[in-house]
Amino acid sequence: MTKMFLALFCLTMTGMVMAAESSLYNFSWLDKDKEIYVLQNRKFRKDGKVYIGGNVGKTLSGAFIDAYGGSLRGGFFFSEDWGIELLYGKSMGKENTTAKGIREQGTVPFYRKVDSYTGAMLMWSPFYSKINTFNRIFYYDWLFGAGAASVGTKDNRARFVNQSDSTLKTDSSIGLLWTTGMRFYIDQHWSVRLDFTGMNWKADRFGKPQSSGVVRKKSDYFNNYDVAVGLNYAF
Repeated sequence: MTKMFLALFCLTMTGMVMAAESSLYNFSWLDKDKEIYVLQNRKFRKDGKVYIGGNVGKTLSGAFIDAYGGSLRGGFFFSEDWGIELLYGKSMGKENTTAKGIREQGTVPFYRKVDSYTGAMLMWSPFYSKINTFNRIFYYDWLFGAGAASVGTKDNRARFVNQSDSTLKTDSSIGLLWTTGMRFYIDQHWSVRLDFTGMNWKADRFGKPQSSGVVRKKSDYFNNYDVAVGLNYAF
């Protein structure tokens, strides 16, 4: 799925429009007194529109967890290029074969997985383009977003005291939230959206118990990266 997303991302970049809606081009092979105006009209506009949407995807980070999840998003563009977005995400995952292999060697792999998150971002959409393929024109926007999120996590610190204890402890942190994605328009209301979303936060990492029985811990930075696909509806 990751390779497919990267291939599609590279394909769309080849058609990216970097000019303004009205750009002037001079062609040397024409008469010097003649000029050609190229107008890139936005068929689908975002200015003043509210949208909602949802997606499903896969977590790409986490050496010891295979996780899948989804998010609900809603936003408003107060200009053609700038807007805000609120989102809520939920993830589900389990230990993968790497974690199980490490435990079979008598070592406990520590992991902290994202359970849910709620965040807000400032959105920027300066680029738009269109693809002409299969005798049809597809329009899309390239989106960027950055903000903050409250991240709820679960970790396996209990295994460092008792390896047979599979209880997951909950925790919460405030971290950086960012995204980049493509919004492909189906009609004036519906669009397909591809997103790559990242979260970065600071929390405790747990290690082997000390002689007193207290689990050793230290602060460290964690990250979570998701790739997802979904639908948006604009009012």
